[in-house]
Amino acid sequence: MWQHNHHNSGLVSAHAEDFAKYCRDVPDFPKKGVIFRDITNLLKNGPVFKRAINELACHYNPGEVDTVVSIEARGFIIGSALAYQLGSGLVPVRKKGKLPWRVHSKTYDLEYGQDQVEVHQDGIEPKQNVLIVDDVIATGGTVEAVAKLVREMKGNIIGAAFLIELTELKGREKIQDVPVFSLIKY
Repeated sequence: MWQHNHHNSGLVSAHAEDFAKYCRDVPDFPKKGVIFRDITNLLKNGPVFKRAINELACHYNPGEVDTVVSIEARGFIIGSALAYQLGSGLVPVRKKGKLPWRVHSKTYDLEYGQDQVEVHQDGIEPKQNVLIVDDVIATGGTVEAVAKLVREMKGNIIGAAFLIELTELKGREKIQDVPVFSLIKY
């Protein structure tokens, strides 16, 4: 059930839904000892996916988000649907070497080694209101690197939204000055 509300994106949840029940735990993936939170059952259920996107969208005011900066790969799924719902643009952030034009890049540390994210140089205009979106926030390394890229491009980060937050990994601490909203917390 959705109701119109003039103080947000036009949708407000009539009741809090437990979206975690649509996610599947896959033990020992991608490596032993890890429990992978699989969102594919949520995504394949059209009405549930729509409610999840609406629930994320209702945390932002109409016209507040100029650009959704979405992180590959599953973040594209959430980010594009959310950008559509908010009526904002979408800017993909990809791993090194995947974007076809001139890029800004940021290297960040992984558990073993490093990785790099890139965004097109013209992807974010100075002072644009940016919402960073990914499917999951875990340790926060990727989203921290993306936030640094957005700031270097003079974008105004209004928040970061995630379908899932793995709270014990304390990822939000890496972006303490960014308001974080996550739909499902483990």
